[in-house]
Amino acid sequence: MHIAVLMLAFMTIANPAWADASKSIKLVVLGDSLSAGLGLPAQDAFPAKLKKSLQDKGIDVDITNAGVSGDTTSGGRDRLDWSVPDGTDGVIVELGANDALRGIDPDLARAALTDIVQRLKARRIAVMLCGMLAPPNYGAEYATRFNSIYPDLAKKFDVPLYPFFLEGVAADAKLNQADGIHPTAAGVDIIVGNLMPAVEAFLGTIAEQRR
Repeated sequence: MHIAVLMLAFMTIANPAWADASKSIKLVVLGDSLSAGLGLPAQDAFPAKLKKSLQDKGIDVDITNAGVSGDTTSGGRDRLDWSVPDGTDGVIVELGANDALRGIDPDLARAALTDIVQRLKARRIAVMLCGMLAPPNYGAEYATRFNSIYPDLAKKFDVPLYPFFLEGVAADAKLNQADGIHPTAAGVDIIVGNLMPAVEAFLGTIAEQRR
């Protein structure tokens, strides 16, 4: 009897919920051109490469690319309901780069992201935030106000945060397209590699909550 119990426990550990084909985790990447894959073939966009990396590790996940080029945090909020359908388990929010590039008041971006997180949590959909950093041309005060949005919201709503979506890629000419802003396929590979541990932990939390 004890052996049977131990075997069952071992099987549960060896086969996490996401490895069960009947429990595919449905994710949506709600973002702008950085995640939409502007200038890249569809298979090289962040959501597609993230899905492949996860599947290569045996993690059964379905990822929808809900990135819209040019979108601000307010734009993402305005299309939230139709971008994130019922049945979605988790949302990776990658928004804010266009707010920062345009010098939009950080209070507006904070309010929009707050609304996004609150509305998703009210629908019992898990949220992961990907942070963005303001460019230096708007000055230190603007950067301080903008950059604090993501860690503040992650703490307030107890959601996971990946501090800077473009970590390891921003400002590297070899990893960005000619505009110097949007990552190449190689740049996306680095972003996916950097994000994988955080995404795996995020999926693990979702799987535990679905048990």
